[in-house]
Amino acid sequence: MPVELIDALIDQGASDLTVVSNNAGNGDTGLAALLAKGRVRKVVCSFPRQHDSYVFDGLYRAGKVELELVPQGNLAERMRAAGAGIGAFYCPTGVGTPLAEGKESREIDGRTYLLEHPIRGDVALVKAHLADEAGNLVYRKTARNFGPVMATAAATTIVQVERVVGFGELDPESVVTPSVYVDTVVPAQPSAGEAQRWA
Repeated sequence: MPVELIDALIDQGASDLTVVSNNAGNGDTGLAALLAKGRVRKVVCSFPRQHDSYVFDGLYRAGKVELELVPQGNLAERMRAAGAGIGAFYCPTGVGTPLAEGKESREIDGRTYLLEHPIRGDVALVKAHLADEAGNLVYRKTARNFGPVMATAAATTIVQVERVVGFGELDPESVVTPSVYVDTVVPAQPSAGEAQRWA
C-alpha cells in the first residue's frame, strides 16, 4: 500500500472518490485513513472484510460507502484488459451467484461465461521497491500482484518507491513496469512498522 501517497491525497483534499483495491483498507492507515475522512464514495475490491477492516465495515453498514465486490482474478484481469486496450472479455467466475446479476452471459463450448468490462483509472497510486531515473520499476513480493496492471490501466500513474537509482543500475530482466507507464516517481521511506515487516 502506498501509504505516503495516500496521506498526500488526504492532505490534497480530493473527495467523492471511487477506489479500486484488493481490499478495503486495514487498521487506521492508508486506504482506511482515506475512508475515515469521508473521501470515498465507492470501493471496488475483492476482500472488503478482514479482521482489521473496521473503518470500511462501519461506513458500509451505515450506508456511507458503496461496494462493488469483484473476484480477485477478475479484478486483476479487468485492470489488465484496460491496460491492453481490450474492450471486454468473457469469464466463468461468478456464474450462478449474485455477482452475475445484471451481467450479460454467453454460452461458449457448453460453458456459461459472464461479460466483464475493463477497470480504467484516472489516477493509479502504486507502490514499488525501486525505480531508476527513467521511471522503470522493480517490485517486492506481493506488490507485484496488482501494481503492474494498475500502472497500465490508469491515465496517470504516480509511484511511491523506497529508492531511485541511476539509469542503467536496474537489471533490465528485473524491470516489471517500464517507464512508459509511469508519470511520477516519489521516493518515500517506509514507515518503521512497515520497514520492520519487510526486514
